[in-house]
Amino acid sequence: MKIGNIELDPRTAALAPMAGVADRAFREICHDYGAGYVVSEMVSSKGLTMCDRKSKSLLLLSEKERPAAAQIFGSDPKIMAESALECMKFSPDAIDINMGCPAPKIAGNGGGSALLKDPELASKIMAEVRRAVDIPVTVKIRLGWDSESINCVEMAKRAEAAGMDAITVHGRTRMQMYAPPVDRSMIAEVKKAVSIPVIGNGDITDGITAAQMLEQTGCDYVMVGRGALGRPWVFSQISAYLHDERVLPEPPVSERMRVMVKHIKLICEYKGERVGIKEARKHAAWYIKGIKGAAAYRQQVGTLESIEQLEELAYKIMIENMNT
Repeated sequence: MKIGNIELDPRTAALAPMAGVADRAFREICHDYGAGYVVSEMVSSKGLTMCDRKSKSLLLLSEKERPAAAQIFGSDPKIMAESALECMKFSPDAIDINMGCPAPKIAGNGGGSALLKDPELASKIMAEVRRAVDIPVTVKIRLGWDSESINCVEMAKRAEAAGMDAITVHGRTRMQMYAPPVDRSMIAEVKKAVSIPVIGNGDITDGITAAQMLEQTGCDYVMVGRGALGRPWVFSQISAYLHDERVLPEPPVSERMRVMVKHIKLICEYKGERVGIKEARKHAAWYIKGIKGAAAYRQQVGTLESIEQLEELAYKIMIENMNT
């Protein structure tokens, strides 16, 4: 499977560009577990062009996570093109345009999924970004704004006409947010309508659901979002199943705690312990989900102040769940 000049093993999966989650540390951990492609957190095109330090920090890509794309969002074609050029300073393997984010603060300002309501503007943005850079450019969309305005097929045709190298389709409308169900039949319609690669996204949590997405839609690749929260090993599970239908079990609690500590230490290394430990609280809550005693552990997670406290909690959880 190729996105421009990027070759991907179709039996692997991509990590979705989740804001506040898919940072450098998480992307590297997921890559270690077999993620075949990763996308950065979405970055504001205006922030980039105004030299905002925080926006630029989101674009730091390491050699440990490639191939990796930088994702930008916004609603002004020229600013989006300028921000794509700014992204090039960080040597991404591709640029991804966000036209699917449902968050009110993004869509409410005309970016993300709001662009599904203005296909003409969406086309201009894609064309301008395509002209601005000489690396692959992709776009991520949803089925439409709501159930009365499903236009993913039209958007996909526009993406192909604008020179996009691939399109990712999340099988929900903006108004659904993340509520079920995912409509795989519409992703299949998109695949039938265009010749560029189509990446299926939505409710992929293991090898079986990844295979179902591929089989039921005919898409070329899959992307995992919330299914990877606290579960970076999901990429190994997907790869094993797509290669030879092996179903890998969830790792034991000891392994989950080891990965959790490694992950959060990486966050602290890249962002500093003060910031890293604050972010650790949500990640730790995801890692302990489903473990016996998780409710009590979550209360302790909420008071974490240092890596030492994190390690003590991880050890405690391992001891108390030694046989699971």
